[in-house]
Amino acid sequence: MTPRLVLATANAGKLREFVPLLDGQGYVLVSLADLPEVRLPPEGETSYADNALGKARAAAAATAAVALGDDSGLEVDALDGRPGVASARYGGSGLSDAERMARLLAELTAIEPRTARFRCVLALVSPWGEEALVEGIVEGVLTHTPRGSGGFGYDPIFLVPALGRTFGELSTAEKERLSHRARAVAAARPILARWAVHRA
Repeated sequence: MTPRLVLATANAGKLREFVPLLDGQGYVLVSLADLPEVRLPPEGETSYADNALGKARAAAAATAAVALGDDSGLEVDALDGRPGVASARYGGSGLSDAERMARLLAELTAIEPRTARFRCVLALVSPWGEEALVEGIVEGVLTHTPRGSGGFGYDPIFLVPALGRTFGELSTAEKERLSHRARAVAAARPILARWAVHRA
């Protein structure tokens, strides 16, 4: 029987990116959108790893399946790494992506350079007790105004210098090759492949 891989998120933007990246790994992909009874712990402010592990452990325990939890954020050098682990909650609860971007850009008025990076940490947790952490990072520069309507979160203000375009302007295929989430999934593939054989 094909093993399940539970994606410990109901975030529609993350699911759109994770599903094609994880295709062909030998698992049936299931998300929390399919498992409304699974409850995840609230995210904290300590580290990406703690948040990702908390999600994956909760999902693995609730489903007896291999689980993948993630936490990611935008780290701005001029802001000493903020918003970082608080990226999804930056500026307070209830804000839209556009409002969060506006808040961040207001903090960066007249500030140069505007170097930043996206960081993604994935936690893999198995029902038989193995755990692993992997990371993906992509470097970039923040624009002064949003560009493009693709992606989600801070994508429209995150410019990839080598391309001269923001994540919001990239095609789905381009982002699947270049994003921090894609790099983290690439690092996770050997572990998932080994665990799939373990459960076969």
